[in-house]
Amino acid sequence: MITGMLIDEASTRYRVEPGQVIDLNMLDSSDKGLWVSGVKAEHSDLLHEKLAELKALQNQLFAEGKHKVLVVIQAMDAGGKDGCAKKVFSSMDPQGVHVKAFKAPHEEELSYDFLWRIHKAVPQKGMIAVFNRSHYEDIIAVRVKRLFPEQVWKNRYRHVIDFEKMLADEGTKIVKIFLNISKEEQGERLQARLDDPAKLWKFEPEDLADRKRWGEFMEAYSDLLSRTSTDYAPWHIVPADRKWYRNLVVAQIMINALRELDMKFPEVKWKPEDMVIE
Repeated sequence: MITGMLIDEASTRYRVEPGQVIDLNMLDSSDKGLWVSGVKAEHSDLLHEKLAELKALQNQLFAEGKHKVLVVIQAMDAGGKDGCAKKVFSSMDPQGVHVKAFKAPHEEELSYDFLWRIHKAVPQKGMIAVFNRSHYEDIIAVRVKRLFPEQVWKNRYRHVIDFEKMLADEGTKIVKIFLNISKEEQGERLQARLDDPAKLWKFEPEDLADRKRWGEFMEAYSDLLSRTSTDYAPWHIVPADRKWYRNLVVAQIMINALRELDMKFPEVKWKPEDMVIE
C-alpha cells in the first residue's frame, strides 16, 4: 500500500460548492497538490490500487442492482475526455458500464427538445453511464458559437438543473467532472494529433476555430460551472495537464461517490454450507 498521498481528499478539494463563483483563468490546470510526498514513479502503482477498488465497488453496484450512477465528463477539445474514460473505467465489468459520446446532434435529434437524446442514455439500476460530452454542450456550444438566441441557452441552465434534480430524486447518483487543461497544453496535444498518422482521425479543423475562441469558452465554462453545481449533482474541476494525476483524481472521485452509496451484496435465501457440488 502506497502511503503519504492525500489523494483520498480529491472529492472535497476539487468539488464546486453550490453558489461558488468559478473563474477558470485563476485555477492551476497543472496542480498536483494531493501528491505531496509521493514519488512520481509510484503513481502507476497507486492507480492500479485505485482501479482495483473501483472495480470491486462497481461489481457490488451491479450485484445489488439498486443504484444508478451517471458520470458527466466535459472538457475543451483535446482535454482528455477519451483518455480519462478509457483509463479509469476500462477496469470495470463492461456489462455494467456504458460510455456514450455525444457529438453534434443530427437531424432527428434536433427535431426534439435538447434533452431527448440525453434522457435515453441515462443509466438503469445497477449500471454506470459515462457521458463523454453531454447536455452541457447544448449550453456551451450554443452560447459561444451563437447557434441560437441568448435566451435559449440561458433558459437551459434551469432545464438541466431541473433534469438532474429529477434524476437524483429517482435514485441516480450524479458525478460531474470538468477536465481543466491550459491553452498551452491543448496546443501541444493538437499538434501531437497532427504529427501522428494514427491520431489524425481525432483532429477536426473546427478545433482550431474553437481554439481562437478560448477566452469565450473559458468565460462560458466558468459561468456554467458556477451556475449548475448542486448538492445532488456537483461539479469537480480536475487539473488535467498531467494525465497521470488526472486519472488518479478522477478514479478517487468515483471511489468516493460509490462508497457513499453504502452498497451491500444481495442476501441469499439459502445456506451456502448446505450446498454440495458433486
